[in-house]
Amino acid sequence: MIGQRWARSLVCSLTGEESPLDEPAFLSATGRPLLVTYDLDPERGEELKRVLPLRPWTLWRYRELLPTRDPDPVSLGEGGTPIVPLRRLAPPGIHAWIKEEGGNPSGSFKARGLSLAVNRARELGAPGVQLPSAGNAALALATYASAAGLVCRVAMPEDTPATVMDRCRLLGAEVLTCEGTLVEAGKLLAERDDGLWTLATLKEPYRVEGKKTMGLEIAEQFGWQLPDWILYPTGGGTGIVGMHKAFDELERLGLVSGPRPKFGVVQMEGCAPIVKAFEDGAEEAPPWIDPQTRVWGLRVPQAIGDFLILRALRETDGAAVAIAEQDVEPMMKRAALEEGLFIGPEGAASMLAFERLVRSGRITEGERVVIFQTGHPSNYEE
Repeated sequence: MIGQRWARSLVCSLTGEESPLDEPAFLSATGRPLLVTYDLDPERGEELKRVLPLRPWTLWRYRELLPTRDPDPVSLGEGGTPIVPLRRLAPPGIHAWIKEEGGNPSGSFKARGLSLAVNRARELGAPGVQLPSAGNAALALATYASAAGLVCRVAMPEDTPATVMDRCRLLGAEVLTCEGTLVEAGKLLAERDDGLWTLATLKEPYRVEGKKTMGLEIAEQFGWQLPDWILYPTGGGTGIVGMHKAFDELERLGLVSGPRPKFGVVQMEGCAPIVKAFEDGAEEAPPWIDPQTRVWGLRVPQAIGDFLILRALRETDGAAVAIAEQDVEPMMKRAALEEGLFIGPEGAASMLAFERLVRSGRITEGERVVIFQTGHPSNYEE
Protein backbone atom coordinates (compact mmCIF):
# COMPACT_ATOMS: atom_id res chain seq x y z
CA MET A 1 0.00 0.00 0.00
CA ILE A 2 2.91 2.37 0.67
CA GLY A 3 3.87 4.22 -2.49
CA GLN A 4 0.41 3.80 -3.95
CA ARG A 5 -2.07 6.64 -4.35
CA TRP A 6 -4.78 6.53 -1.69
CA ALA A 7 -6.94 9.21 -3.34
CA ARG A 8 -10.43 7.91 -4.15
CA SER A 9 -12.67 10.63 -5.60
CA LEU A 10 -13.68 14.29 -5.55
CA VAL A 11 -16.49 15.42 -3.27
CA CYS A 12 -18.57 18.59 -3.18
CA SER A 13 -17.71 20.54 0.00
CA LEU A 14 -21.38 21.51 0.42
CA THR A 15 -23.42 18.42 -0.51
CA GLY A 16 -20.92 15.55 -0.22
CA GLU A 17 -21.76 14.36 -3.73
CA GLU A 18 -18.84 12.44 -5.25
CA SER A 19 -17.37 12.76 -8.75
CA PRO A 20 -14.50 11.03 -10.60
CA LEU A 21 -10.95 11.90 -9.62
CA ASP A 22 -9.05 11.67 -12.88
CA GLU A 23 -11.15 13.95 -15.06
CA PRO A 24 -10.76 17.75 -15.45
CA ALA A 25 -12.66 19.36 -12.57
CA PHE A 26 -13.15 22.85 -11.18
CA LEU A 27 -16.22 23.71 -9.05
CA SER A 28 -18.99 21.27 -8.14
CA ALA A 29 -22.46 21.37 -9.69
CA THR A 30 -23.51 23.63 -6.79
CA GLY A 31 -20.71 26.10 -7.53
CA ARG A 32 -18.76 25.11 -4.40
CA PRO A 33 -15.18 23.85 -4.01
CA LEU A 34 -14.41 20.21 -4.70
CA LEU A 35 -12.19 18.34 -2.25
CA VAL A 36 -10.19 15.12 -2.68
CA THR A 37 -11.21 12.12 -0.56
CA TYR A 38 -8.88 9.28 0.46
CA ASP A 39 -9.12 5.69 1.67
CA LEU A 40 -7.53 5.89 5.14
CA ASP A 41 -7.22 3.65 8.20
CA PRO A 42 -4.80 3.19 11.15
CA GLU A 43 -2.93 0.36 9.41
CA ARG A 44 -1.99 2.72 6.60
CA GLY A 45 -1.08 5.34 9.18
CA GLU A 46 1.41 3.00 10.83
CA GLU A 47 2.97 2.16 7.46
CA LEU A 48 3.29 5.85 6.56
CA LYS A 49 4.83 6.75 9.92
CA ARG A 50 7.39 3.98 9.45
CA VAL A 51 8.63 5.14 6.03
CA LEU A 52 8.53 8.92 6.51
CA PRO A 53 11.99 9.19 8.17
CA LEU A 54 13.51 7.61 5.04
CA ARG A 55 12.11 10.22 2.65
CA PRO A 56 13.40 13.63 1.48
CA TRP A 57 12.11 16.60 3.46
CA THR A 58 9.77 18.05 0.80
CA LEU A 59 5.98 17.99 0.58
CA TRP A 60 6.22 14.96 -1.70
CA ARG A 61 7.17 12.83 1.32
CA TYR A 62 3.39 12.61 1.84
CA ARG A 63 2.73 11.33 -1.68
CA GLU A 64 0.14 8.73 -0.58
CA LEU A 65 -1.93 11.66 0.74
CA LEU A 66 -1.67 13.62 -2.51
CA PRO A 67 -3.81 13.21 -5.65
CA THR A 68 -1.07 13.04 -8.29
CA ARG A 69 -0.69 9.80 -10.23
CA ASP A 70 2.74 10.53 -11.82
CA PRO A 71 5.47 8.81 -9.73
CA ASP A 72 7.91 11.53 -10.86
CA PRO A 73 6.07 14.86 -10.49
CA VAL A 74 7.54 18.22 -11.44
CA SER A 75 9.20 19.42 -8.24
CA LEU A 76 11.53 22.27 -7.31
CA GLY A 77 11.95 21.19 -3.68
CA GLU A 78 8.78 22.81 -2.29
CA GLY A 79 7.69 22.28 1.29
CA GLY A 80 9.76 20.96 4.16
CA THR A 81 9.98 24.41 5.77
CA PRO A 82 11.34 24.91 9.30
CA ILE A 83 9.64 25.92 12.51
CA VAL A 84 11.73 28.56 14.29
CA PRO A 85 11.24 29.23 18.01
CA LEU A 86 10.62 32.79 19.18
CA ARG A 87 13.13 33.66 21.89
CA ARG A 88 12.29 37.28 22.74
CA LEU A 89 8.91 38.12 21.20
CA ALA A 90 7.04 35.35 23.02
CA PRO A 91 6.08 36.03 26.66
CA PRO A 92 7.45 33.71 29.38
CA GLY A 93 5.46 30.50 29.64
CA ILE A 94 4.06 30.66 26.09
CA HIS A 95 5.89 28.63 23.47
CA ALA A 96 5.71 30.06 19.96
CA TRP A 97 7.28 29.09 16.66
CA ILE A 98 7.39 30.75 13.25
CA LYS A 99 6.54 28.43 10.35
CA GLU A 100 8.88 29.99 7.80
CA GLU A 101 7.41 29.61 4.31
CA GLY A 102 9.55 32.24 2.59
CA GLY A 103 12.14 29.63 1.62
CA ASN A 104 9.84 27.89 -0.85
CA PRO A 105 10.99 27.92 -4.50
CA SER A 106 8.89 30.95 -5.52
CA GLY A 107 9.47 32.70 -2.20
CA SER A 108 6.13 31.97 -0.55
CA PHE A 109 3.67 29.32 0.64
CA LYS A 110 1.88 29.63 -2.70
CA ALA A 111 4.48 27.23 -4.12
CA ARG A 112 2.81 24.37 -2.27
CA GLY A 113 -0.64 24.73 -3.77
CA LEU A 114 0.49 25.68 -7.25
CA SER A 115 2.96 22.79 -7.46
CA LEU A 116 0.06 20.39 -6.94
CA ALA A 117 -2.37 22.27 -9.19
CA VAL A 118 0.12 22.54 -12.06
CA ASN A 119 1.12 18.89 -11.78
CA ARG A 120 -2.52 17.82 -11.92
CA ALA A 121 -3.24 20.17 -14.82
CA ARG A 122 -0.30 18.64 -16.67
CA GLU A 123 -1.48 15.08 -15.91
CA LEU A 124 -5.03 15.83 -17.04
CA GLY A 125 -4.05 17.47 -20.33
CA ALA A 126 -4.39 21.21 -19.76
CA PRO A 127 -3.26 23.30 -22.76
CA GLY A 128 -2.07 25.99 -20.35
CA VAL A 129 -2.87 27.60 -17.01
CA GLN A 130 -3.87 31.00 -15.67
CA LEU A 131 -5.05 32.76 -12.52
CA PRO A 132 -5.77 36.15 -10.97
CA SER A 133 -3.36 37.07 -8.19
CA ALA A 134 -2.27 39.71 -5.71
CA GLY A 135 1.34 38.73 -6.46
CA ASN A 136 2.71 35.59 -4.79
CA ALA A 137 0.32 33.16 -6.48
CA ALA A 138 1.18 34.62 -9.89
CA LEU A 139 4.86 34.13 -9.22
CA ALA A 140 4.29 30.55 -8.04
CA LEU A 141 2.13 29.69 -11.04
CA ALA A 142 4.68 31.13 -13.46
CA THR A 143 7.44 29.18 -11.70
CA TYR A 144 5.74 25.79 -11.90
CA ALA A 145 4.22 26.31 -15.34
CA SER A 146 7.71 27.04 -16.64
CA ALA A 147 9.10 23.91 -14.97
CA ALA A 148 6.21 21.83 -16.38
CA GLY A 149 6.40 23.28 -19.88
CA LEU A 150 2.90 24.78 -19.79
CA VAL A 151 1.67 28.07 -21.26
CA CYS A 152 0.97 30.51 -18.43
CA ARG A 153 -1.02 33.73 -18.03
CA VAL A 154 -1.50 35.80 -14.87
CA ALA A 155 -3.64 38.86 -14.16
CA MET A 156 -2.82 41.25 -11.32
CA PRO A 157 -3.93 44.64 -10.00
CA GLU A 158 -1.79 47.32 -11.59
CA ASP A 159 -0.36 48.41 -8.21
CA THR A 160 1.13 44.94 -7.55
CA PRO A 161 4.90 45.32 -6.89
CA ALA A 162 6.74 45.58 -10.20
CA THR A 163 9.27 43.00 -9.02
CA VAL A 164 6.61 40.29 -9.11
CA MET A 165 5.50 41.21 -12.62
CA ASP A 166 9.08 41.27 -13.89
CA ARG A 167 9.81 37.85 -12.42
CA CYS A 168 6.66 36.40 -13.97
CA ARG A 169 7.67 37.71 -17.39
CA LEU A 170 11.18 36.32 -16.92
CA LEU A 171 9.59 32.91 -16.30
CA GLY A 172 7.71 33.18 -19.60
CA ALA A 173 4.25 34.13 -18.33
CA GLU A 174 1.94 36.55 -20.08
CA VAL A 175 1.15 39.31 -17.57
CA LEU A 176 -2.12 41.25 -17.63
CA THR A 177 -2.86 44.18 -15.32
CA CYS A 178 -6.01 46.00 -14.32
CA GLU A 179 -7.36 48.62 -11.97
CA GLY A 180 -8.95 47.31 -8.78
CA THR A 181 -8.43 44.00 -6.95
CA LEU A 182 -8.48 40.27 -7.51
CA VAL A 183 -12.12 40.53 -8.49
CA GLU A 184 -11.31 42.72 -11.50
CA ALA A 185 -8.28 40.58 -12.34
CA GLY A 186 -10.54 37.53 -12.46
CA LYS A 187 -12.95 39.32 -14.79
CA LEU A 188 -10.06 40.23 -17.07
CA LEU A 189 -9.11 36.57 -17.43
CA ALA A 190 -12.73 35.55 -18.01
CA GLU A 191 -12.69 37.72 -21.13
CA ARG A 192 -9.93 35.51 -22.60
CA ASP A 193 -11.87 32.46 -23.70
CA ASP A 194 -9.00 30.46 -25.21
CA GLY A 195 -9.05 27.24 -23.20
CA LEU A 196 -6.41 27.89 -20.53
CA TRP A 197 -7.33 26.28 -17.23
CA THR A 198 -7.98 28.76 -14.42
CA LEU A 199 -6.32 27.64 -11.19
CA ALA A 200 -7.81 30.32 -8.91
CA THR A 201 -8.05 29.72 -5.17
CA LEU A 202 -10.43 26.83 -4.35
CA LYS A 203 -11.94 27.00 -7.85
CA GLU A 204 -10.10 23.77 -8.61
CA PRO A 205 -9.51 20.84 -6.21
CA TYR A 206 -5.72 20.62 -5.97
CA ARG A 207 -4.21 23.80 -4.55
CA VAL A 208 -5.80 22.93 -1.21
CA GLU A 209 -4.03 19.55 -1.34
CA GLY A 210 -0.67 21.27 -1.60
CA LYS A 211 -1.53 23.69 1.20
CA LYS A 212 -2.67 20.88 3.50
CA THR A 213 0.94 19.64 3.61
CA MET A 214 1.64 22.56 5.97
CA GLY A 215 -0.57 20.78 8.50
CA LEU A 216 1.04 17.41 7.81
CA GLU A 217 4.48 18.93 8.38
CA ILE A 218 3.44 20.65 11.61
CA ALA A 219 2.09 17.36 12.97
CA GLU A 220 5.32 15.57 12.13
CA GLN A 221 7.54 18.40 13.39
CA PHE A 222 5.71 18.33 16.73
CA GLY A 223 6.11 14.58 17.10
CA TRP A 224 2.45 13.90 16.21
CA GLN A 225 1.29 16.05 19.15
CA LEU A 226 -0.55 18.99 17.58
CA PRO A 227 0.03 22.54 18.84
CA ASP A 228 -2.69 24.51 20.63
CA TRP A 229 -2.92 27.37 18.10
CA ILE A 230 -2.15 28.05 14.44
CA LEU A 231 -2.21 31.72 13.42
CA TYR A 232 -2.60 32.21 9.70
CA PRO A 233 -2.75 35.32 7.47
CA THR A 234 -5.95 34.74 5.54
CA GLY A 235 -6.92 35.95 2.08
CA GLY A 236 -8.57 33.12 0.17
CA GLY A 237 -8.03 30.86 3.17
CA THR A 238 -6.85 27.76 1.30
CA GLY A 239 -4.31 27.04 4.01
CA ILE A 240 -6.85 26.90 6.83
CA VAL A 241 -9.18 24.72 4.75
CA GLY A 242 -6.24 22.48 3.84
CA MET A 243 -4.79 22.14 7.34
CA HIS A 244 -8.22 21.44 8.82
CA LYS A 245 -8.54 18.69 6.21
CA ALA A 246 -5.03 17.41 6.98
CA PHE A 247 -5.74 16.99 10.69
CA ASP A 248 -8.94 15.10 9.89
CA GLU A 249 -7.00 12.74 7.60
CA LEU A 250 -4.25 12.24 10.18
CA GLU A 251 -6.86 11.36 12.79
CA ARG A 252 -8.39 8.77 10.47
CA LEU A 253 -4.88 7.35 10.01
CA GLY A 254 -4.52 7.10 13.78
CA LEU A 255 -1.49 9.42 13.81
CA VAL A 256 -3.01 12.22 15.92
CA SER A 257 -5.73 12.40 18.55
CA GLY A 258 -7.21 14.83 21.03
CA PRO A 259 -8.14 18.48 20.49
CA ARG A 260 -7.38 20.12 17.15
CA PRO A 261 -5.33 23.33 17.07
CA LYS A 262 -7.42 26.48 17.35
CA PHE A 263 -7.17 28.46 14.12
CA GLY A 264 -6.55 32.18 14.24
CA VAL A 265 -7.58 34.04 11.09
CA VAL A 266 -5.49 37.18 10.53
CA GLN A 267 -6.69 39.94 8.20
CA MET A 268 -6.22 43.69 7.79
CA GLU A 269 -8.63 46.32 9.11
CA GLY A 270 -9.01 47.63 5.56
CA CYS A 271 -10.05 44.20 4.20
CA ALA A 272 -11.45 41.83 6.82
CA PRO A 273 -14.46 39.96 5.42
CA ILE A 274 -13.82 36.75 7.39
CA VAL A 275 -13.22 38.61 10.65
CA LYS A 276 -16.48 40.52 10.28
CA ALA A 277 -18.48 37.41 9.36
CA PHE A 278 -17.03 35.53 12.32
CA GLU A 279 -17.86 38.36 14.71
CA ASP A 280 -21.37 38.61 13.26
CA GLY A 281 -22.00 34.88 13.68
CA ALA A 282 -22.53 34.51 9.93
CA GLU A 283 -21.94 31.30 7.96
CA GLU A 284 -20.71 33.15 4.86
CA ALA A 285 -18.75 36.36 4.36
CA PRO A 286 -20.24 39.06 2.12
CA PRO A 287 -17.79 40.83 -0.22
CA TRP A 288 -15.72 43.57 1.42
CA ILE A 289 -16.49 46.87 -0.27
CA ASP A 290 -13.51 49.03 -1.29
CA PRO A 291 -10.65 46.97 0.23
CA GLN A 292 -7.78 49.17 1.38
CA THR A 293 -4.45 47.62 2.38
CA ARG A 294 -0.89 47.53 1.10
CA VAL A 295 -0.49 44.02 2.50
CA TRP A 296 -1.15 42.57 -0.95
CA GLY A 297 -1.72 38.97 0.06
CA LEU A 298 -4.55 40.03 2.37
CA ARG A 299 -6.31 42.30 -0.09
CA VAL A 300 -8.89 39.64 -0.96
CA PRO A 301 -12.41 41.07 -0.76
CA GLN A 302 -14.22 37.73 -1.10
CA ALA A 303 -13.27 34.10 -0.54
CA ILE A 304 -15.16 31.32 -2.32
CA GLY A 305 -14.30 29.03 0.59
CA ASP A 306 -15.63 31.46 3.21
CA PHE A 307 -18.05 28.93 4.70
CA LEU A 308 -15.24 26.37 5.05
CA ILE A 309 -12.94 28.86 6.79
CA LEU A 310 -15.69 29.94 9.19
CA ARG A 311 -16.58 26.32 9.86
CA ALA A 312 -12.95 25.53 10.74
CA LEU A 313 -12.82 28.53 13.09
CA ARG A 314 -15.94 27.53 14.95
CA GLU A 315 -15.16 23.81 15.10
CA THR A 316 -11.78 24.59 16.71
CA ASP A 317 -12.97 27.44 18.99
CA GLY A 318 -10.69 29.73 17.05
CA ALA A 319 -10.34 33.50 16.75
CA ALA A 320 -10.33 36.18 14.04
CA VAL A 321 -8.19 39.32 14.29
CA ALA A 322 -8.00 42.44 12.11
CA ILE A 323 -4.67 44.30 12.16
CA ALA A 324 -4.06 48.03 11.72
CA GLU A 325 -2.04 48.96 8.65
CA GLN A 326 0.37 51.26 10.50
CA ASP A 327 1.47 48.48 12.88
CA VAL A 328 2.84 46.14 10.22
CA GLU A 329 6.14 47.80 9.31
CA PRO A 330 7.19 48.33 12.96
CA MET A 331 6.62 44.62 13.60
CA MET A 332 8.76 43.70 10.58
CA LYS A 333 11.56 45.77 12.13
CA ARG A 334 11.05 44.27 15.60
CA ALA A 335 11.22 40.73 14.22
CA ALA A 336 14.52 41.56 12.53
CA LEU A 337 16.07 43.34 15.52
CA GLU A 338 14.83 41.03 18.28
CA GLU A 339 14.65 37.63 16.59
CA GLY A 340 16.89 37.90 13.50
CA LEU A 341 13.87 37.10 11.36
CA PHE A 342 13.36 38.75 7.97
CA ILE A 343 9.58 38.54 7.61
CA GLY A 344 7.02 39.78 5.09
CA PRO A 345 3.98 41.93 5.88
CA GLU A 346 1.59 38.97 6.18
CA GLY A 347 3.97 37.34 8.66
CA ALA A 348 4.15 40.60 10.60
CA ALA A 349 0.34 40.73 10.72
CA SER A 350 0.33 37.21 12.20
CA MET A 351 2.89 38.27 14.82
CA LEU A 352 0.69 41.21 15.77
CA ALA A 353 -2.31 38.90 16.07
CA PHE A 354 -0.26 36.66 18.37
CA GLU A 355 0.49 39.58 20.68
CA ARG A 356 -3.15 40.66 20.72
CA LEU A 357 -4.44 37.17 21.52
CA VAL A 358 -1.93 36.91 24.37
CA ARG A 359 -3.00 40.30 25.78
CA SER A 360 -6.68 39.35 25.57
CA GLY A 361 -6.11 36.06 27.38
CA ARG A 362 -7.13 33.83 24.47
CA ILE A 363 -3.61 32.41 24.30
CA THR A 364 -2.56 31.37 27.79
CA GLU A 365 0.50 30.16 29.66
CA GLY A 366 1.72 26.73 28.63
CA GLU A 367 0.12 26.80 25.19
CA ARG A 368 2.07 26.09 22.00
CA VAL A 369 1.52 28.43 19.07
CA VAL A 370 2.56 28.19 15.41
CA ILE A 371 2.64 31.54 13.58
CA PHE A 372 2.77 31.52 9.79
CA GLN A 373 5.32 33.69 7.97
CA THR A 374 4.13 33.17 4.42
CA GLY A 375 6.32 35.11 1.99
CA HIS A 376 9.88 36.37 1.63
CA PRO A 377 10.08 40.18 1.90
CA SER A 378 11.88 40.45 -1.45
CA ASN A 379 8.59 39.46 -3.13
CA TYR A 380 7.14 42.79 -1.98
CA GLU A 381 9.78 45.16 -3.31
CA GLU A 382 8.33 48.00 -5.33
